[in-house]
Amino acid sequence: MPIKVAVVEDDERVRRNLVEMVDATENFCCVSQHPTAESALTGLMMSRPDVVVMDINLPGMDGVTCVRRLKELLPNTHVVMLTVYENTSIIFNALTAGASGYLLKQTSPEKLVEAIRDVHAGGSPMSSHIARKVVALFQQIPNPVHDYDKLSLREQQVLELLAKGFLYREISEKLTIAYTTVHTHIRHIYEKLHVRTRTQAVAKHFQQASNMKVSEQNRDEQSSVIPSKG
Repeated sequence: MPIKVAVVEDDERVRRNLVEMVDATENFCCVSQHPTAESALTGLMMSRPDVVVMDINLPGMDGVTCVRRLKELLPNTHVVMLTVYENTSIIFNALTAGASGYLLKQTSPEKLVEAIRDVHAGGSPMSSHIARKVVALFQQIPNPVHDYDKLSLREQQVLELLAKGFLYREISEKLTIAYTTVHTHIRHIYEKLHVRTRTQAVAKHFQQASNMKVSEQNRDEQSSVIPSKG
């Protein structure tokens, strides 16, 4: 079964390029395209795509509001936001509205195709610098040290690659493990860290890295102190 993709983009040239890219990809099928959020909400109920590639800055209803309403209508449909914006609050709003991934428009066609496959398989594609931008928004997450210690070495490796923006297929190739094994590791990571999304898992990873850096700095400062002679 081909992956059914829909495109929501007001720029006709960009929309046409995205549709052509999807239709030219093996096992992909563009089932609908929409220039506005309003037309998308009506049309997507008919086409029922597996994945929607959506711009944020749409005329009329914005993409974030569209995602929120779409997830109420089609909860099993995944949405990848494709935009020029790197604003932290916009990213956060898109993810909390129900978007499964967030990519910039300058993303290469190859990366976008892999991202669509990734999100269809249950992943949350996001470039590493975008992931870092949302870390600050999850500072309310409790100190992750004890949870992080529960991860196996392999799970820590997988999480580190997730934090760097690697897709599931790329993690599989990098670690020379099966694609399904990557999914298993990520499921265990979510369970052990008590999180539900890639963003939250990555936030805990960066918090852990920050904690380790602070601990190393404190240790270096203590070792540099020369004991005074009594």
